[in-house]
Amino acid sequence: MDGSESVGMPVGGSVAGATSSGADKSAQALPGSTGMPVPLAAAKAAPRHSLLVRITHWISTLCFVALLVTGGEIVVSHPRFYWGETGNVGTPVLFKIPVPSSRHLVPTGYNYTLKDQNGWSRALHFQAAWLVVLTGLLYVLSGVFSGYFRREFLPAKADRSLGALFATLKSHLRFARPGPEEAHSYNLLQRLSYVFVIFVAFPLVIWSGLALSPMWDSAFPATVNLLGGRQSARTIHFFVSVFLLLFVLVHVLMVWFAGFWSRTKAMIVGR
Repeated sequence: MDGSESVGMPVGGSVAGATSSGADKSAQALPGSTGMPVPLAAAKAAPRHSLLVRITHWISTLCFVALLVTGGEIVVSHPRFYWGETGNVGTPVLFKIPVPSSRHLVPTGYNYTLKDQNGWSRALHFQAAWLVVLTGLLYVLSGVFSGYFRREFLPAKADRSLGALFATLKSHLRFARPGPEEAHSYNLLQRLSYVFVIFVAFPLVIWSGLALSPMWDSAFPATVNLLGGRQSARTIHFFVSVFLLLFVLVHVLMVWFAGFWSRTKAMIVGR
C-alpha cells in the first residue's frame, strides 16, 4: 500500500522533496511539514514509515501473493469471461484466456485438463480477501484521521499543474537515479498513482469481488446491477486485478532501481 520506493525517481517540479526554485538538495520538507525545506539530516532522523504503515504494508503483501495464486487457479477452472448477468459454456463468450481448464466440462480447445485445485483456492482466496479488506480499512481510517494522506499524498501547490506532471514523467523516462532526499518523501507521480490505487482500484476490486457472491447479490442487488450483472462484475474484477498486478510489478522494479535493500529496510524498521 505504501512505499516511497515504488516509483523512486527524481522529479522535475518536485513535491515535498524539493522546492520549485531549485533549493539546495541538502534540504527538504519533512513529511507532515508545511513544505519548507529543512536539513536532510533532520529528515533522516524522522522515521520514514510509521509502525502501522509497515505492518499493513507487509500484511497486504502476503495477502496479495495469496490472492494472486488462488485467483489464478480460480480463473483456470473457467478461463472464459462474459458480460451481463449470466454466463456459461452455452452462452457467447466475451473473451477467453488460451489455457487448459481444470474442469473437463469447460471447452477450451485442449484435449486435456489441468489438476483441479478449485476447492482450497476459493477458500484461501476469500480468507485472504477479507484479511486485506480489514487491513486496508485500518490503513485508510488511520490515514484519514491522522492526516497521513493529506501530508503524504496531497501534492504541493507548485506541483498542481500539467507542467509539473510532464516534468515528473520526463524525469522518470530518463531513468535517472533518485537523490537521497527522495527516500524521505513521495514524488508527484507516486502521489497520484497511490491515490488512484488506494481510492479507486482497491475499492473497485473489492466491490466487484463482493458482487460475485450470491449472498451479496441477494442482499444488495443494486450494487451488482450497477456493474452490469454478476458476469460483468467477474470480468471487471479480472481486469482490475491485472492492473493491480502490473502496479505491483512496477513497484518492485522501482524499488530495485532506487536501491532495493535500503528501501526494503525502511519498510521493515522505519528508516
